[in-house]
Amino acid sequence: MEQFLQEAKSASRVLSTLNGREKNKILRDMAYAIRANTMNLIEANALDMSDADKNSLSTALKDRLFLDEKRIEGMAKAIEDIAGLKEPVGRVLDGWVTETNLKIEKVSIPIGVIGIIYESRPNVTSDTAALCFKSSNVCVLKGGKEAENSNRAIAQILQATLEKNNLPKALISLIPDSSREGVSKLIKMDKYVDLIIPRGGEGLIRYVSENATVSVVKHDKGLCHTFIDKDADIQKALAVCVNAKCRRVGICGAMETLLVHESIANEILPLLKDAYDKLGTTLKGCEITAKIIEVPHATEEDFQTEYLDNILSIKIVKDVNGAIEHIQTYGSAHSDAIITENYTTAEEFLNGVDSACVYLNASTQFTDGGEFGFGAEVGISTNKLHARGPMGIEGLTTYKYKIYGSGQTRA
Repeated sequence: MEQFLQEAKSASRVLSTLNGREKNKILRDMAYAIRANTMNLIEANALDMSDADKNSLSTALKDRLFLDEKRIEGMAKAIEDIAGLKEPVGRVLDGWVTETNLKIEKVSIPIGVIGIIYESRPNVTSDTAALCFKSSNVCVLKGGKEAENSNRAIAQILQATLEKNNLPKALISLIPDSSREGVSKLIKMDKYVDLIIPRGGEGLIRYVSENATVSVVKHDKGLCHTFIDKDADIQKALAVCVNAKCRRVGICGAMETLLVHESIANEILPLLKDAYDKLGTTLKGCEITAKIIEVPHATEEDFQTEYLDNILSIKIVKDVNGAIEHIQTYGSAHSDAIITENYTTAEEFLNGVDSACVYLNASTQFTDGGEFGFGAEVGISTNKLHARGPMGIEGLTTYKYKIYGSGQTRA
């Protein structure tokens, strides 16, 4: 592991020699190579899908794992979108001249070597590799064993593109030891690794956060909420809430708990139940909910659970303050939404909920780097420092101060 990371650290110096135009050309080469190897990727993914069936993975996890021509095209398009973004490195973020006539510039720079630990979704391999390359960072990737064949095939395609452009393949690499012991070593290698980004289940996040000596930006679970206010447009609320839960149930931006204002509950809950029943959603509700529609009671544990499945908890609350209090108690600071036509209530919610992404009259499933115009993301950060929400190339840079003098000495 140490030798592997030494090579990664050494490779980071090569990136400093590449300008934005050169990096964008190589990214477009990567996108072309992904498309050219579509069938190879589908074959590799089929091996993972076969293992998923043997290991009885959930439907939601298999959906995250699956690759077809459309999703592979999406991977290639994401790389092209990243190539089209503004150059993030070397930008002068601020500048001034001091009283002693020192000229100071605050300039964006790459973080260095970034370790990314993730589960299930093979597209994370290409997305994060492209984002790191665009921002002149070396990425060291550790995907889940359930996607081992897919991740290896994607990484090999990207590495082959690097080598064709006379660059070391260590710029993008999978860690050689993907076991728990390998992860344990990686997150303690602060001599070589500058940042760890874990994205996955609660257990993974907790383990990395508690054991890493390398700086960590957490990409925690998505226990997302939508609150239907008394001043909501009913049809708008139905459309948004069905999408927020059912578009893709296994992603971190999927709604897991629906909060409903008590004065609108009798009117909207039967309509919601009809809509969710058609999509096979299992509903659980608080005591008041269960008196209005026929659903089993939701437990305290249900309100703390990121289902990543077609299951939804429902809670009746007194008002917007009750919704905010529930979210602050049970939420994961990921994405939360309000449905209302009342501007004052909307602003109270948007200002009062301390989550990375807060929405008015829109689905929480928009929390995504591509949807935000970032091309892709390395994950959805639930940290407050140094990046929050969909983490794109801006979040993969830091800065330094360049100070220009003319012989000044300090008194």
